Amino acid sequence: MTNVLVVKANNRPDGVSTKMYETFIAEVANNEGLNVTTFDVFEENMPYFGQELFNAFGKAQAGEELSAIQEGSLAAFNKSREALTAADVVVFAFPLWNLTIPAALQSFIDYTYGAGYSFKYNEQGQLVSLMTDKKYIVLNARGGIYSTPQANASEMSVNYINAVIGGVYGMEKIDEVIIEGHASNPAGAEQIIADGLEKVKAAAQNLAKVTA
Repeated sequence: MTNVLVVKANNRPDGVSTKMYETFIAEVANNEGLNVTTFDVFEENMPYFGQELFNAFGKAQAGEELSAIQEGSLAAFNKSREALTAADVVVFAFPLWNLTIPAALQSFIDYTYGAGYSFKYNEQGQLVSLMTDKKYIVLNARGGIYSTPQANASEMSVNYINAVIGGVYGMEKIDEVIIEGHASNPAGAEQIIADGLEKVKAAAQNLAKVTA
């Protein structure tokens, strides 16, 4: 049984990346060899990563009472890492908002990005990835066209996820589906989205082959 963690990072019911998430979930439901769970970063309502978490570590170690935000930060830290640790494959379904990822997804990254957990430094001070046994899939939607050489450098959602999950954590990317241009081309939006969702179905079907 392969454990698949789907990180859902769009709380808009009509969002294109929400449709990508729903399409993927519906397709993988047909495979009994996959144990699929969703980590909805908006539903988790995680406090922003910061000093409150470090204060929580100190207080918990000293047996002191934690404030509500400290309890929330510690719970978010533990839950996000437990979910990531248990996963064999991680699927990120997220939009490009304001050239980057949603803040709620950033919180998930912040809680799982840590020396000794997702990476370490060797004796030479070089970064060593600690999640090379895991795989990941990118499902992303963006209204404009960012796949051109001129625009790609300003795109900081897919580029960022690949840099962190693939580059730092060391996971192997096995698929990437990007739906783009539906906002800048309203006349062709329906077809653009439909074609993209077919690619999402194919990614879900391919997952079964990769993990078999």
